[in-house]
Amino acid sequence: MQKVTDLTKPKRNLKLQLEETYDEALKNESFKEIVCKLKMKREDLINYTSTLEEAAEEYSNCKNCKGLPACKNKIDGYAYLPRIAEGNLEFTYRPCKYKIKEDKKNKYQNNIYAYNVPKEIKEASFTKIYKTDKKRFDTIIWLTEFIEKYKENKTQKGLYLCGNFGCGKTYLISAMFNELAKEGIQSAIVFWPEFLRELKSSFNSEYKNEFNQKYNKIKKAPLLLIDDIGAETTSSWNRDEILCPILQYRMDEKLPTFFTSNLNLEALETHLAITSKGDEVVKAGRIISRIKQLTQYQELISKNLRK
Repeated sequence: MQKVTDLTKPKRNLKLQLEETYDEALKNESFKEIVCKLKMKREDLINYTSTLEEAAEEYSNCKNCKGLPACKNKIDGYAYLPRIAEGNLEFTYRPCKYKIKEDKKNKYQNNIYAYNVPKEIKEASFTKIYKTDKKRFDTIIWLTEFIEKYKENKTQKGLYLCGNFGCGKTYLISAMFNELAKEGIQSAIVFWPEFLRELKSSFNSEYKNEFNQKYNKIKKAPLLLIDDIGAETTSSWNRDEILCPILQYRMDEKLPTFFTSNLNLEALETHLAITSKGDEVVKAGRIISRIKQLTQYQELISKNLRK
């Protein structure tokens, strides 16, 4: 008599293996807690045992976590967790309580367009500024008063702040921008030399839209900081075709504009006059005239905080 092969036996063995693996996983308290919350049938859950174990490990990490710097999960601030959607089990990365708190705290930064600006400047705060040097007081007071005035009148003059290298010019103005960003006020901070280089590289037909977006973003920003003006290489193009129209537009629209520089206005005028075409004093003077109409002038000579 011919022997009949039982084809259901391998299937029974596989099912048994899955059940054994699932039962073993249930010994883990985090795994057990997760599957109990899902309220799904055992026969459905055993097909996801390995993925549920991964989720349980991240869930366990979160329960014992002391904060974002101590995060042990694959993606900092997120846990890979299961949920039931339309009757199906799916896994997604969900932010932890620390990540949600941090995002809420830093949400104001979405109101600031920062181009080629270091993290320290993006997170500048009045609570962290160096206050020991009395030479900084006039600038701090001016910026503090600007915040209150701007809330009442959006057509305030900005500030041309010049001073020695590393004295904190950019940090102070950025701290003020951050305070206003918390009130929902948008601004832009651009490191001028690098911005001009990037703008020039996109000045052709292929990247014309990118050029227009970058250019209009800063030209029309409610608040603008042109950082380190005078550190760029002057050309007729970046002075007359880029900077001058920006300043003219902001004058016409009465948009507060800020500048930081290592050069005073007299030295900046000399810098802007010298191009490959020679000494263009009149054109440089037009820029300085617009800067004077847009800003109040202050010098900040203080300790080099970058040492």
